[in-house]
Amino acid sequence: MQASKKYLLTPITAGSIVEALVEEVSDERKEVVVRIGDDAALMPLSGMKWARKPKSEVPYYVAKVKKPSEVLKEGDIVRVRILKDGSSPFVWEVSLEQTPEIQGALLCMAPESGEVKAMVGGRNFSVSQFNRAIQSRRQPGSAFKPIIYAAALDWGMSPAEIIIDAPYVSDQNPEDEVWKPKNYKGKFFGPTLFRTALAKSRNVITVKILKKIGVKNAVQYARNMGIESELSPDLSLALGSSGLSLMELTRAYAVFANGGMLVKPIFVKRILDRSNQIIEENQPEAEEVISKETAYVVNDLLMAVIQEGTGWRIKALKRPAAGKTGTTNNLWDAWFMGYTPDLVTGVWVGYDNRKAMGKGETGSRAASPIWLSFMSNVLKERPVVDFQVPEGVVFAKIDSKTGLLASSYSKKTVFQAFIEGTEPKKYSPKPTSPKSGHFSQFDMDIGDNKDSSMK
Repeated sequence: MQASKKYLLTPITAGSIVEALVEEVSDERKEVVVRIGDDAALMPLSGMKWARKPKSEVPYYVAKVKKPSEVLKEGDIVRVRILKDGSSPFVWEVSLEQTPEIQGALLCMAPESGEVKAMVGGRNFSVSQFNRAIQSRRQPGSAFKPIIYAAALDWGMSPAEIIIDAPYVSDQNPEDEVWKPKNYKGKFFGPTLFRTALAKSRNVITVKILKKIGVKNAVQYARNMGIESELSPDLSLALGSSGLSLMELTRAYAVFANGGMLVKPIFVKRILDRSNQIIEENQPEAEEVISKETAYVVNDLLMAVIQEGTGWRIKALKRPAAGKTGTTNNLWDAWFMGYTPDLVTGVWVGYDNRKAMGKGETGSRAASPIWLSFMSNVLKERPVVDFQVPEGVVFAKIDSKTGLLASSYSKKTVFQAFIEGTEPKKYSPKPTSPKSGHFSQFDMDIGDNKDSSMK
């Protein structure tokens, strides 16, 4: 009776999440009958596929449910989502829901003005008032890499540079620790374009790039871009080992979207009293921290992340966008940092207690769909706008294997943006057998620190 009164006060519609009583569990029909107030509802097996056997000795991602009795029993009180009207005698068709333990945060700002358009600091403010968009410091993993690559461009490296992706071992640490940085899934890919290394999120190459430009230079570069949190002064910085807030990382990405200009975040534009007198007003503040040419080349590289690399899900946005995934060791944190010309949005997903999210829960899988859903809704009424190419930037069609200008011998080519004067001048030659002893200058042992394999 109380349940009936409850649902009279809050009418049920498609999408509602409500409590239900399990009345019948049928493995033969592969369905469960539940009661919502006075109404019967049907839950097919397909509506509980995400569930797993409790306390199973088999890893959760293997122990797939094959019959309803593995999940529910008569008398259980469960949460269900209303999917649609049911067929008689059922009023509704529903799916199984649960109160999630995982947390997330989202921050969206306008890169030109710094105005914060949206901020979500957690799943439920009434449960936890901790703002994970500002107060939390989590490892960004590979979401930090664009800052390293931007610093490398200003240091003099080229998007068409070839770097050897090969394993190495370093034991030059003060405590004689052995560090074996590796790529996601432990594979190595040999000679690789600078561009491809970022698009595919190659860890070892990023470490080699950081080694070349210098850790101190990279730390100062990050400071210039608005990163204020403490940064590890070692090569693990390349893999995003230092904890950052979602706010400061979003602000740093806004530099790329805003032609090299760092903006001050604005949460409140103005406050008026009852007489419409201005009590407080915040105006946009910006300063140039990197060149507009460097910012655009990074834009081009991060667009390649979406078109060719780990951010592939964002192609569904069907408008120009740039971004980068981030995943930390043990799958503790998942990130997607991305932007269009007029909005930059960052998403973080993870547990507060740094528990692993589970097999495959990378930035690409756990965070980028949230970014895509949010931006798709925000931008659906806005015109499609492309990134403006500044003077001083040129494009060249290059060979994906050699990094030289594409020729008739090139099997795979890409259009790449360059700061004018840094584009390749030679054409890719006819392939020949490699000569013994030819190695890249980057094929070296690298000293410094921590074990990490972030993507």
